[in-house]
Amino acid sequence: MGILKKYLEYPVLQKILIGLIVGAVFGLVMGHYGHADAVKTYIKPFGDLFVRLLKMLVMPIVFASLVVGAASISPARLGRVGAKIVVYYLLTSAFAVTLGIVMARVFNPGANLKLVVEGAKFEPKQAPPLVETLLNIVPTNPFNALANGQVLPTIFFAIVLGIALSYLMNSKDERIKNSATTLYRAIDGLAEAVYKIVAGVMQYAPIGVFALIAYVMASYGVKVIGDLAKVTTAVYVGLILQIVLVYMVLLKIFGIDPIKFLAKAKDAMLTAFVTRSSSGTLPVTMRVADDMGISKGIYSFTLPLGATINMDGTALYQGVTTFFIANAIGVGLSISQQLTIVLTAVLASIGTAGVPGAGAIMLAMVLESVGLPLTNPSVAAAYAMILGIDAILDMGRTMVNVTGDLTGTAIVAKTEGELDTGRL
Repeated sequence: MGILKKYLEYPVLQKILIGLIVGAVFGLVMGHYGHADAVKTYIKPFGDLFVRLLKMLVMPIVFASLVVGAASISPARLGRVGAKIVVYYLLTSAFAVTLGIVMARVFNPGANLKLVVEGAKFEPKQAPPLVETLLNIVPTNPFNALANGQVLPTIFFAIVLGIALSYLMNSKDERIKNSATTLYRAIDGLAEAVYKIVAGVMQYAPIGVFALIAYVMASYGVKVIGDLAKVTTAVYVGLILQIVLVYMVLLKIFGIDPIKFLAKAKDAMLTAFVTRSSSGTLPVTMRVADDMGISKGIYSFTLPLGATINMDGTALYQGVTTFFIANAIGVGLSISQQLTIVLTAVLASIGTAGVPGAGAIMLAMVLESVGLPLTNPSVAAAYAMILGIDAILDMGRTMVNVTGDLTGTAIVAKTEGELDTGRL
C-alpha cells in the first residue's frame, strides 16, 4: 500500500514522461535483439487496455460535458456581452484548428512513418460529399448516434439540449424550473463522475504509454523520434502564430497595446503553462484581468465561460495531431474530413474540461469523427505516440487557451467602455 500511495502522489506528468522514456529504451533494446514479437505478445496488451479505457470515456464525456457547458451560459447574461464573447471564442477556435491543419501540411509529420500494425492495415472509406457531412451533423435519432459513437451528431444534440436546459432553469414556472434543474444536476453529476474516471485512467496512463511506445519502438526503431519532434515543433510554431497573428493583431485593431497586454498577462500565461489547467489558473487569470483595468462585471462572466468553452490551443493541437496520425498510417484526409476536424474541434471545445489531459480525450473524438477509430490497432499505435508527448504539448496549448480568454475579455471590455485605458 505504501508503494501504491507514493505512486498515486507522484505527478502524473512526470510519470507519463518516465513511462515514455523507459518504454522507448526498452522497446529499442528488445527490437535490437529480435524480441519485437515478445513485446507484441506480452507488453502491448497493457497498452491496448489503456486505449480501450480512453475509448470507453469518449461518448459519455462528449454528451455530459457539452450539455453542462452549454447549459452554463445563462440566457439572462447572454445579451450583448455574452454574444460578443461567444462569437469571439468560436471564431478564434476555428482559426486555431485551421492554423493547426496548415502547420501539419507545412511540417508533414508522420509522412515517412508507414505505421501499419501487422494484420491491421487501415482501409479508408469513401469520404461523403461536403453537403452530406453538414447534414449528418443533425441526428435523426440522437440516442442511436450516442450508442453508435457518432461524435458530431451527439455534439449537436448535447449543445441544443444544454441551451434548452439553460432557458428552462430560468423559467417562471416552478415545476418546469425544478425539473430542468434536477436534470441539469443529474447530468452535471454524470460529468463529474466521468472526470473522476478520467483522473483514474490517467493514473494508469504511464503503464499504457510504456507498453504502447515500447511496441512502436521495438517494431519501427528510432525513426519515430524525428516525427514526434516534428509534431512538437508544428504545435508550438502554430501556438506562437496564434498569439502573434490573432491575439496581438486583434488587440491592435481595438486600440489595445499588445506589449502592455503581454506584460500584464505573463503571470496567468506562466501559471497555465506550469499547471496545464485553464480552470486551475482561473483565480490568477481573474487577478490579471483586474490589474488590466477590466471591469469585474465583464471578466467575472467571460473568464469562467472561456475556461469552459474557449480552447484555441487545444483546437490547434487537434489539427496537427490528427494529420500526424493519418499520415503515420498512410491515409490522406479529404477536404470534407478537414472541415469535419474544424467543426468537431470547435464544437467539442465548448465542453472540454479545463483540466490536464482532457485534450487527449478530445483527440479521440476528432479521430472518431473523421473515420479513424481507436479500435483499429494502427490508429491506436499512432495515438499512443501522441499520448507519450501529450504533456509537453499540453503546457503550450493551455497557455494559449488562457491567453485567448484574456484577449477576448479585454476586447469586449474595450467595446463596452468597461476598460481602464490608462492601465492597458
